[in-house]
Amino acid sequence: MNGKECVLVAHVMSRLFPFVSNAYKRLASEVSWNKSCFLARTARGVGLSGQNDLVVLEEEHLNEQFVRGSGPGGQATNKTSNCVVLKHLPTGIVVKCHQTRSVDINRKRAREVMQQKVDVFYKGKDSAILLEKKDAQAKKQDKRRKANHNLDRKRIFREGLQAKDE
Repeated sequence: MNGKECVLVAHVMSRLFPFVSNAYKRLASEVSWNKSCFLARTARGVGLSGQNDLVVLEEEHLNEQFVRGSGPGGQATNKTSNCVVLKHLPTGIVVKCHQTRSVDINRKRAREVMQQKVDVFYKGKDSAILLEKKDAQAKKQDKRRKANHNLDRKRIFREGLQAKDE
């Protein structure tokens, strides 16, 4: 389904459900809400750190709810249901996303997180996400080891200078 078909479906949905017409108009402009449009984007790995081999989510396996979020924000948080709760039915994995006030952005981010969690669930230790994390930890440890080595060299150098002065 291309972008024009997604906009057409959004227009039809806004006519069927007039109480949510503004939301569907916004969604039609972004084109990413439709099942096939979203799947086409996630299959290419859009929004992820170059991971093209992640498991592709199927919309019929997802249960999506919009609930009220929690945390700071006062009335904007307490009266709007912009927290997205996604449940992947085959695995039972649940993801909550309330990072922004926008439902559309929260939906996208929840799906990205869900895709990563499902990938880890199915692939285990061979998952690209875990391999990336492991590489980052190894780099951090190597950097820390080099910093400690340099600090030891500086300490030894200072002790040598103090010994010469005495």
